[in-house]
Amino acid sequence: MLFGCAHNLIATTQLPALKRLFDTLTPRSLAPLMLVPQPALQTLEADPSQASNPLACSIKVMTVNIHKGFTFFNRKFILHELRDAVRLVGADVVFLQEVAGTHATHADKFDNYPDTPHYEFLADSIWPEFAYGRNAVYNKGHHGNAVMSKFPIIHHENRDVSISGPERRGLLHCVLQMPGDRPHVHAVCVHLGLLGSHRQQQLDLLCDMVRHDVPLSAPVVVAGDFNDWRHHANSHLAKGAGLHEVFEQAHGRSARTFPARFPLLRLDRIYVRNAVAHAPMVLPRKPWSHLSDHAPLAAEIIF
Repeated sequence: MLFGCAHNLIATTQLPALKRLFDTLTPRSLAPLMLVPQPALQTLEADPSQASNPLACSIKVMTVNIHKGFTFFNRKFILHELRDAVRLVGADVVFLQEVAGTHATHADKFDNYPDTPHYEFLADSIWPEFAYGRNAVYNKGHHGNAVMSKFPIIHHENRDVSISGPERRGLLHCVLQMPGDRPHVHAVCVHLGLLGSHRQQQLDLLCDMVRHDVPLSAPVVVAGDFNDWRHHANSHLAKGAGLHEVFEQAHGRSARTFPARFPLLRLDRIYVRNAVAHAPMVLPRKPWSHLSDHAPLAAEIIF
């Protein structure tokens, strides 16, 4: 455990056009877009001296949309491979989107389909604490967001931020207990809608949650799939809740994460408040481009 104390794309109607774009790209034209680790850089609104403060705490976080355990276009069930890859990252806190809770027929189709909910299967013996927020419910089962943690989750709440229509979205808010007398960390796992008008309202609801449900001085980490291909969320959350995106602070722009094989769009984010982010990175193309349609993000958070 690293701890120191000293498609959901745009609208689905645009997916065929995006696929045609990919078909026209050559390996040479794609080379600048390949995933590479971002250089280490300390950031953010908190005092940068915290990075060298022997009393500061450090946790490693990651976020990934796991597409209910299937590869892009649902061609193969790869949850076991995904679990192995998530373990290798060594994160203390993992933010997951599109996590299957139950599904009535998949167990009959796939021999290796787990008997437990996917968040329990992924947490296994590595993350003793986990919380799940059910968002989408259908005849055969449901899926939503999850947080897996090596620290006690002393409280969690799933906030329904669905606007209208068939899309069901939620904000999973967890309070993590740190060792000793150190402040609780508030972790919010996010999956926002495909429509811009819905996202604007959902960002307002996220700001309201952070302002009203989180103590002003508490460390906050908000991560997930924002579907923010128009790049509105960073300024919205900075102004409305004092949240700052770690890649934008480190490198001037949020990271490209979608689609994982040839990342073009900056959909996935990690935001912090009252914390310093160190070494934010996009996880490498292999094996992740095979395991999710979104490239995962990771960072060390110091508070």
